[in-house]
Amino acid sequence: MKVFEKAPAKINLMLDVLRKREDGYHEVEMIMTMVDLADRIEMQELPRDTIMISSQAGYIPLDEKNLAFQAARLIKDRYDVKQGVYIHLDKKIPVAAGLAGGSSDAAATLRGLNRLWELGIPTDELQRLGAELGSDVPFCVTGGTAIARGRGEKLEPIESPPQCWVILAKPPINVSTADVYGKLRANAIQHHPSAELVLEAIRLKRFDLLCDRLGNVLEEVTLDLYPEVRRLKECMLRLGAEGVLMSGSGPTVFGLVSKEAKVARIYNGLRGFCKDVFAIRLLT
Repeated sequence: MKVFEKAPAKINLMLDVLRKREDGYHEVEMIMTMVDLADRIEMQELPRDTIMISSQAGYIPLDEKNLAFQAARLIKDRYDVKQGVYIHLDKKIPVAAGLAGGSSDAAATLRGLNRLWELGIPTDELQRLGAELGSDVPFCVTGGTAIARGRGEKLEPIESPPQCWVILAKPPINVSTADVYGKLRANAIQHHPSAELVLEAIRLKRFDLLCDRLGNVLEEVTLDLYPEVRRLKECMLRLGAEGVLMSGSGPTVFGLVSKEAKVARIYNGLRGFCKDVFAIRLLT
């Protein structure tokens, strides 16, 4: 038997860091939503008790360093599953890009193995399992649009933002989330984005207000460390994207675009800047 799961990418419409916690994590407040760029995960039972992973992408680990592998091992250990599984990752989401590709793969693996092995695990329990793997995994279990608090595991679903085009562009560098958070000084942040104002824009279906109220406090760290991310953001604004922000810890920058007529110009302009450029829609 085989099961298939889509693992969509996410973007942060707003990301704030409130403080450094005693457990070493940061207390965050984020508004996240899914976009129509996804990895595809295929899972198939194996007769022997082992976990095997393959991928057409030559740049990801295929062992216990892979979050999908960790998700399979966690669900096998927690529910005493003796069957093995073969997992194939058809990667479309760039790696180390601030788009939660690895987290979404792990969430899709949890969902898929729950079906494959008929474990009957409720969604809230899958989210708790996901929280053991990474801060973005609980959100990726359910997707949609949500406010995330705590270290990302406390989720409140909200309505979708106004439908629009999303241009994603990733410069040819990888950014370590741990490095960015390590260099962030939470108590020195001057301007905090407002979740309430972003929520109001979504509630009113005001695309213009949403674009004005995007914010990510990690930008100041990543843009200083990687000037090419700053140049990419400036380029996207110059080409006419209406709301531009770095997603997560970067280096991917996204631009929200209301009119399809603008999309080709922005896409083509960015293709001269970097290879990984996508013109997609929000998953609403």
